[in-house]
Amino acid sequence: MNNSGVTVGLDIGTTSIKVVIAQTASNQFNVIGAGNAPSRGLRQGVIVDIDATASAIRAAIDQAQEKANFQIHEVVAGIPANKIEMVRVEGLVSIANQNKRITYDDVKNVAKQALSHNLPSDRDVVDLIAEEFSVDGFDGIKDPHEMIGVRLEMQGTAYTVPSKILDNTRMAIQKAGLSLREFVLSPLAMGTNILNDGEQDFGTVLIDLGGGQTTTSVMHDRKLKFNYVDLEGGDSITKDISTVLSTSYSHAEKIKRDYGYADPTQANADNEFLVEVVGDSAPKTVDEHYLSEIISARLEQIYKRSFEHLAAVNALNMPGGFVLTGGNAALPRMVDFAKTILGENVRLFVPDQIGLRHPSYTRALSYAIFVSRESMTQQIIKQAIMTRRDDVDIQPVGGEVREYVEVPESTTEQFDNYNYSADVDVTPRRGFFSRLVQAVKNLFTED
Repeated sequence: MNNSGVTVGLDIGTTSIKVVIAQTASNQFNVIGAGNAPSRGLRQGVIVDIDATASAIRAAIDQAQEKANFQIHEVVAGIPANKIEMVRVEGLVSIANQNKRITYDDVKNVAKQALSHNLPSDRDVVDLIAEEFSVDGFDGIKDPHEMIGVRLEMQGTAYTVPSKILDNTRMAIQKAGLSLREFVLSPLAMGTNILNDGEQDFGTVLIDLGGGQTTTSVMHDRKLKFNYVDLEGGDSITKDISTVLSTSYSHAEKIKRDYGYADPTQANADNEFLVEVVGDSAPKTVDEHYLSEIISARLEQIYKRSFEHLAAVNALNMPGGFVLTGGNAALPRMVDFAKTILGENVRLFVPDQIGLRHPSYTRALSYAIFVSRESMTQQIIKQAIMTRRDDVDIQPVGGEVREYVEVPESTTEQFDNYNYSADVDVTPRRGFFSRLVQAVKNLFTED
């Protein structure tokens, strides 16, 4: 197969690795293959064992290659929102050409100049979004290429993360036998590709319910304005089920998939199933409603924390409402439960491409779309970022990455033109979590 126009999105998630192979031809975006393998060597979105992660990446890549009958050599890798910071940057260069015609080299130089200031030595750039260019004082320019001038300026936002996160991700990709085309920031890629124009312009909250963490982001005025990472996700729910029902983690994951509901009011107490109890020879009978109570207890905590962080920046009543995605969003009745806490304006995003119709593929698909739609100017800026990275020696450190796996503070840019009121009560809707605690206690008091 001709590899022209082919982009491979790689999502290195806490619980699974997803790969999407897409080809763009004649302005048509087509998915030609996908792969999925269990993750290894990650904790809460961050690599802690490079060799194990490389092996898991290779397994997902091999599966995608077999399905697509296509050899993968280069990938676009997503970076989670852990510890991201948004930095306003500005650059200014003189035009080198004698005819004063602005070239892509000038664009690259002004991007490099913008990235040379205000960036701590222990952080590096994932992406740089040029918000506008100015030529000889005339501003509001989106693409200065081929314009005539003597001075080129750029204003934009750089998204940075701790350097070791990028270093270890790149090393894992290399050990998997692949080359890195570029990094993309996960919430930025998803926000600009799964939201429509109106949702990006007027403001929308995107909640990515992953396996190892939940990421809440706000897109507004076509920019990523706010980000909050909660280090609880689908994995936390599975552990709750395992603890309360005294069953193995793998069996807890299975019954969550087979019988779990996000909203207890939608679960049926008459539907029962058997649970393998550790230490007992005979299985125990549990009903769907009780299982849903366990699931919803953790979900309520996650949504409540997101709610409170959004309330703090007056971003609850965004016109675009709330969009849910990610593997954990696939739990039945997830939207119904989210509405009880976040309000009625909630919807679920599921990719509609054949073979990808599950929210767990949203990230990998978004990475491929994001890069395939980059303008030439944005590609040149990405080259400036990658060149800057290449100038720094990679020093992968497995254990030291753990220092970044802490509950991060939210990343926020003020909403200049809007003041959305927080008019919803943040008091927990029901006492699910207290009932979960009581259920654990009952395990040790039963005869």
